[in-house]
Amino acid sequence: MTSEVEADGHPIAWDLDRRDRFQRVVLPHLDAAYSLARWLTRNDADASDVVQDAFLRAYRYFDGYRDGDAKSWLLKIVRHTCYSWLARNRPADVTSLDAEVEFGREDATRSVDAEALLESRSDLRRVNQLIEMLPVSLREMLILRELHELSYHEIAEVTGVPIGTVMSRLYRARSQLLGAFDSASPGSPVDTSSLAMTRASL
Repeated sequence: MTSEVEADGHPIAWDLDRRDRFQRVVLPHLDAAYSLARWLTRNDADASDVVQDAFLRAYRYFDGYRDGDAKSWLLKIVRHTCYSWLARNRPADVTSLDAEVEFGREDATRSVDAEALLESRSDLRRVNQLIEMLPVSLREMLILRELHELSYHEIAEVTGVPIGTVMSRLYRARSQLLGAFDSASPGSPVDTSSLAMTRASL
């Protein structure tokens, strides 16, 4: 028994066995999918729309899933759907990162400082505000690494960029986050001017 649902103008046949497997394998990662979409779109309603579209796409291409890491497979689809949505609705948010910074010893030290900041619960609201001000291509790296705890290899799979690029973007994201955090005094409104200037220069 099957039923059909329209998604992007294309009919989808919902075979019951396929649907049950999809629900068993993919649905446990719904929260992770929404979390990534929320951080990339920075809006609850937009994230919900993106996730709905992403899940329809995931179901459509589920026959191509080969029992690998279901979470990374789904997040890759969510990320692609987010970027397509941003390109249509907020093209200015899709920032080019052609000039990459090499990841070296000094970079690693700065990353350790930023990791300590991200693990701290004392200024979580302020950190969240600053993360939202990062360019989307840097923001996604922090979320995939720190929130979803993906490895560099898994992030490279999700984002479709080399591991060296993942490391360099993570460094840039952590450095910008740490610099903006250091410039804002505790208890005061977040000064996002440094991040805004960085966004404009990229």
